[in-house]
Order: sequence, then C-alpha cells, then structure tokens
Amino acid sequence: KKTAMSAVRVISLGEVAKHVTKDDCWVVIHGNVYDLTSFLPDHPAGVKVIMTWAGKDATSEFDKFHSTSFLSTFLPPSAYIGPADVKDETKTQEKAVVPSKERPTGWIKPPVSAMLNTFDLEYVAARCMGHEGWAYYSSGADDEITLRENHAAFQRVWLKPRILVDVKNINMRSKILGFDSSFPVYISATALGKLAHPDGEVALTRAAHKEGIVQMCPTLASCTLEEMTEARAPGQVQFYQLYVNSNRKITHDIVKKAERLGCKALCVTVDAPALGKREKDMRNKFSADAPDLHNDDMNRGEGTARAISTFIDPSLSWKDIAWLKSITSMPIVLKGVQCGEDAILAVEAGVAGIILSNHGGRQLDFARSAIEILPEVMSALRSKGYEKKVEVWLDGGVRRGTDILKALALGATAVGIGRPALYGLAAYGQQGVEKVLQILKAELDMSMRLIGAPTIADIKEDMVITRNLNNHITYTQDHLSTGSYIPITFASQAKL
Repeated sequence: KKTAMSAVRVISLGEVAKHVTKDDCWVVIHGNVYDLTSFLPDHPAGVKVIMTWAGKDATSEFDKFHSTSFLSTFLPPSAYIGPADVKDETKTQEKAVVPSKERPTGWIKPPVSAMLNTFDLEYVAARCMGHEGWAYYSSGADDEITLRENHAAFQRVWLKPRILVDVKNINMRSKILGFDSSFPVYISATALGKLAHPDGEVALTRAAHKEGIVQMCPTLASCTLEEMTEARAPGQVQFYQLYVNSNRKITHDIVKKAERLGCKALCVTVDAPALGKREKDMRNKFSADAPDLHNDDMNRGEGTARAISTFIDPSLSWKDIAWLKSITSMPIVLKGVQCGEDAILAVEAGVAGIILSNHGGRQLDFARSAIEILPEVMSALRSKGYEKKVEVWLDGGVRRGTDILKALALGATAVGIGRPALYGLAAYGQQGVEKVLQILKAELDMSMRLIGAPTIADIKEDMVITRNLNNHITYTQDHLSTGSYIPITFASQAKL
C-alpha cells in the first residue's frame, strides 16, 4: 500500500532512466514508478515489450492494452517505488516517442449520416485505425476461412415471406435472461477497446444505454470494470464476460467484483484453451526490438492476441462450472458452444444460457459458423426436452437485420455483435456504435414487415429455408462483404 505522500520519496525521471536492464527495470505508469524486474518473466506479452519502455514513461503503451486495475491485480505492493517527479520530465528525460501508426488514407472521411450499412462503417474504420489495432480486430485464424464463413453462412438461409399480415406496427422488444432489450441484440465482449477509440469500452456502455440493449463487459478491456459500471445509466443492464485465470483466486476475486459492481450475468468463455494463429495480427508484430535483449524466448511475431492470452487457463473443464456456480449468484452463460452434444451437457451442468460462437473465426479455422450450428443445437435440446431450460444466443457474422431474423427463426433468443460495434467505435466514436445499432434496428424492422412478423414471437422456423445451410458453397457474390474485406498479405507486401 502507498504510504502518506509526506513519507514517500519523489523519484526524478533521471533516476528512473538509470534502471534499464533485465536485472533492474523501472518504468513510469500514470505518474508512478514501478520496479518490474521480478514481473518481467510473467508479463503476458513477454520481456521484450517491457524492456522497450525500461527507464521511460510507458503510460501511452500501457493504456492501449491494459486497464489500471491490471497493476493492482498482478503486481505485488513491493513493485511500487513511489511517485515520479513529472516536473523535471523535460529537463532530465525525453518522454518516449510513440511513432504514429495512422494509415495514410488520402481520402475524405464521410459523415456518419452517409453510413447506410455496417460494411460502410467497417470500410471507414479500416482507414481510420492504426496497423496494430486493425490487425488485432480484423484477424482470423489461419486462412480466415471460418472468419468469412461466419457471414457467408447466413446467405445460405433463405426466407419465405407471408402475405396479408397486419404489419402496421412492429414490436421488436424482447427479453434476454429476463432483462428488457429494445431489440434482441447485445454488444458482445471484445478486448482492447482503446485500440479503436480513446474512450474504449465506456463508449460502448453509453451507446448500449442510448439504444436500449445489454452490454457484455470484457475481461480484457482497456477500461476498468469500475469505469464501465460507473458509466452505466440507472436501470441499464450489463453482463460480464470471464476468461478463467489459471490462478483461481484471481478468478474468484474478479467474479466477486463483477457481482459487487452490479453485473447481472456471468458469461464464461469456453472456446479458448489456447488462442488461434492469427496471421494478420502476427504479421503486424506486437513490438519492436529492444536493446539489452539477447535471450528473450518470446516470438516477436506472435502479435497482440497471443501477447494477452497468457492468463487464460487451458485446463478449464466441465468440473469447473460447478465451482463457478458455487461462488456467484449470477446466472452463468457458456460462450463458445459449437455442437449439440455440448449444448446438452451445458444444460445438465445447470447453466442459464449458451452462446453459439467460434470466437469470431479467431480460434479453429474450418470450425462451423454459429448459424449453421444453431439448428443442430435446437434439435439436440428438443430431443431431451431441454429447449425451455436454457436460452440460446448466437455470436458471429451478424451484419444485417435479415441475419438477426434468420437466427431468431431458428431458435435463438438474441444475437451478439462484436466487430461491428468496434468498427463503429473506430470510425465515429460512440456515435458510430449507435449508428451500427440503429442500422440493424431499421433493417430488422423492415425485414419483419416484409416477412409478415409484427412481433418477435411471430418469427417462426417455417419462415426460413435451410436445406443448403450445411453445404459450404455460396453462389451469389456478396460485393459489400468482399469489398470491405482486407485479405491477409504476404510478408513482402506493403501495409495498407
């Protein structure tokens, strides 16, 4: 614990600059000096990242990847040295310069009012973001087949409209785990929101409130959970997404904090015992070479995703679900179910919901899309009489109102959007996130009118045709999707 300021030695930045080796490494973060020497081997991004900033003010780099709670969670109290004397910064030490990674665009950014669909915002985001952030957000596993299949699969589900139905008034309101939502969509948990915008996940919180939907707060957020929950409006609902840590006490404390701060459900990610090989992200390279390093065993090409994955426990198994249930009163939802058999096991483990997801195509390439899995899961649940015992949500590939309609017709309670919200955030901040949600609302409204379903309850399975869903052939070119998609580049190719 920090002692009273009168008893704390103020450390000059000149003094900090003397501690730049692997055996003696100090950095400044938010005006405080930390000795990270003993933490170097445990840093999730490896030794090299910290050593790049040894003896310097690392606040700008720290804020891109960590919330301030990271320090209190993972550093012992002894790592705190004292406050930095920031007054002498210009006299004794130049602040570390972070090279700009903004993409040279040579174009005029259109106003948010010009955005007609979610692909428009993705296109703008790709030209606003730095290389590092774009590579992390947009990357998928291996050849990115599943990444693209997640959306393409929706195109193999066709619609059967009914006529002469009174659709003068459309009601899209729904409930998710009993909580009201303006329409059956929630903002899914995605890491490192500040790579898109300085406001990070807090902007997602505010946008979710503005549009009347649930936000799922991520474990690996750039903002603290306290910041996200403090930004929550009265009556607003937030869920918490959990990566289970190898240190169960850390997981216990995180779950208790989420519950104490008012999160209403615990969404446990179960599809990431290890993180997939995401080559765009790896190609970008997580950090530059640092001096005084010759034996660092971290592959400098591993990328942001692998750099943040160290604290995820690969031993997580079904037996841990009972333990999680024992430490919280929040309903538990499993995020990452990918087959009917596991859906049955989830119900029998006593969870309240399951999310069909392949982690945005970022884990196992050639894993099936969530929309393809959905009929299998609903059939499996019905075979056991479990279909009323668990909510089924879908996450991945949703870009149109018709995608939402198709998921609801096949049995989903709600769908999550991840990348579209981030792309809206990167393009226009909170206003961009709101625009994404408004577009999806308007498209769902129109789709319900045209198919003959005035309420969510009127959307039925016989309104969709799925006989080609399991055949992985798309006959119709999706120009918006492919036009905004930026493929993996070879090593010799220049960045966009």
